Amino acid sequence: MLTSWYIWLIAAIILSIFEILIPAFVLVSLGVGCMAASVAALLHLGIKMQIGAFIVGTLAAFFGIRPFFTRYCYRASPGVKTNADALVGKTGRVTEVINDEINSGRVFVGGDDWKAIALDGSIVEKNSKVEVVRVEGAKVYVKPIQN
Repeated sequence: MLTSWYIWLIAAIILSIFEILIPAFVLVSLGVGCMAASVAALLHLGIKMQIGAFIVGTLAAFFGIRPFFTRYCYRASPGVKTNADALVGKTGRVTEVINDEINSGRVFVGGDDWKAIALDGSIVEKNSKVEVVRVEGAKVYVKPIQN
């Protein structure tokens, strides 16, 4: 037969594991509350005290520890470019001649093949190196790199 402190402990472990799937430090706060209730049950305190320990432990974790983690562990990175913006300034290789007059041109950059337009309107030969200047939709605007 499981005693109540085992049940609280199992709940704490399960909630902490589920925190991996939903990283918001909410489930682990409930897990800390379950740990506090588990300690209360281990000390043979009544169910009212166990629930009280659960509430106090949860609130302490949520309002005491959670702000620390969200401030220092989940920082936003405003200087880090992502997605298509990360391509600006990267070097690519022309895979299809870039000629704006006949609407042709492809560039391999950032692990993907992009429709390319020469920034200065020039014709850029296949296998030439180019630098991405800007990205608009699914097109990259490039300038040739002189060897």
